[in-house]
Amino acid sequence: MFGDYEAQRHWQEITLNLPVQEWYTNSSMNDMLYWGLDYPPLTAYHSWLCGFIAFYIEPDWVKLPTSRGTESSQHKLFMRSTVLLVDILMFFPAVFVLRLAQMRNNGKGNFLYTTSTLLTLFYPGLILIDHGHFQYNNFSLGLMIWSITAFRCERNLLGSVAFSLALNYKQMELYHALPVFFYLLGKSMKNSWSTCLKKIVELGLTVLISFAILWAPFLSDVESASTVFQRLFPLNRGLYEDKVASFWCSVAPILKIKEMFEQQAIVRLCALTTLFFSLPSSLHLLCNPSFRNFKLSLVNVSLIFFLFSYQVHEKSILIPAVSACLLYDEIPGFFISWFLYLTSFSMSPLLMKDGLTLQLFATSMIFLVLSYMCHGFSIKSIMMVSRNIGLTNKFMKRVFDNLVIKVFWLSVICSAALVVLMNVLKPPGRYPDIFPVMISTLSCTSFLLFLGVFHCFQFGNVDEDKKTN
Repeated sequence: MFGDYEAQRHWQEITLNLPVQEWYTNSSMNDMLYWGLDYPPLTAYHSWLCGFIAFYIEPDWVKLPTSRGTESSQHKLFMRSTVLLVDILMFFPAVFVLRLAQMRNNGKGNFLYTTSTLLTLFYPGLILIDHGHFQYNNFSLGLMIWSITAFRCERNLLGSVAFSLALNYKQMELYHALPVFFYLLGKSMKNSWSTCLKKIVELGLTVLISFAILWAPFLSDVESASTVFQRLFPLNRGLYEDKVASFWCSVAPILKIKEMFEQQAIVRLCALTTLFFSLPSSLHLLCNPSFRNFKLSLVNVSLIFFLFSYQVHEKSILIPAVSACLLYDEIPGFFISWFLYLTSFSMSPLLMKDGLTLQLFATSMIFLVLSYMCHGFSIKSIMMVSRNIGLTNKFMKRVFDNLVIKVFWLSVICSAALVVLMNVLKPPGRYPDIFPVMISTLSCTSFLLFLGVFHCFQFGNVDEDKKTN
């Protein structure tokens, strides 16, 4: 049905032409089977604003219901300009300000600040999904970065407002909810009990008030609020969408989860698995609430949510990916760039459907070249990892470091080869999804290994964290 580009355009005409109470309900003018609005209220308000501007440029772009499938060159220019505007007003400033705050607090040089900012802004996945596939992930991720900046500057109430806004723009920001909760709780518990209780109440009220303001038009009755909630969490859509690089999708060829359990049992299985694997990082953060551990936990927990939670989209990998961009000043940039490259590769079947294979190749090569110029792909750039996992023997460290370099180049070659094969070879009739399955399995395996590496970094410097708390 014309893809996510049409979904965003359709939401603009829905919010512009219908009363707010009908945005999330099925009606003759709002067929919920045709790209029904399924993101939180802040997304709807943003769609209304874009639709309002579009109406004054060309009313036919948002003329409900006759404008379905509108894709004129002028309309494409308008839509893509709205994404770029969010970049300029929201995402870019958030990245710059956070890097500046980190540079001032860490006392590290301008080179690290400049390179980490450059690599974050050139991350291929976000560029291709927002500007090619077409979405506004830069809006919610920009708000998330603003909240992290506020937390870094000890403006916890302001950070809570920003994170509430991010969560009310895209519900996938729940991937970050546990680290934010345990970080703020851990920071509060460093004070006396009376001060701790006061801070918790202040934070709770801030979140509740933020939600109440955004949800006000939908709180007139229980049924209205329930309708919106059901649209945000549609359990009937299934365990995952297409061939996503999640654990459940990757094991599906040999472990038929969908056939073994009923839907409610699968939902419970995903929830318990996700919570179980998230607890170590979350509890460690609670006991050691340093800003470094906070950023690492954001990556660890969001990656666990992507791998094990219910109803996962390919694009959801952007959440742990952008979180990892914030670690360039904490751990070797080699590992961050490697991880970001693989996250872009994991979305290649989706990008191929949009005709973005060439763009994926070009942006990935540019990103790898920039990464090499900024931090290199040498043994020296990864020696910190062998120290974090406890290798003290010089010979073993040398073997480990050489092995990592070889695995890196092997992963780059294999991923590029799979993308080429997917574009030039016709899959066998018996296995029409063989290439997407191979890509999702390779990506999932890589993400599980990186999950172990990121946990090693979080748990590896407890003594150092205690000094900086």
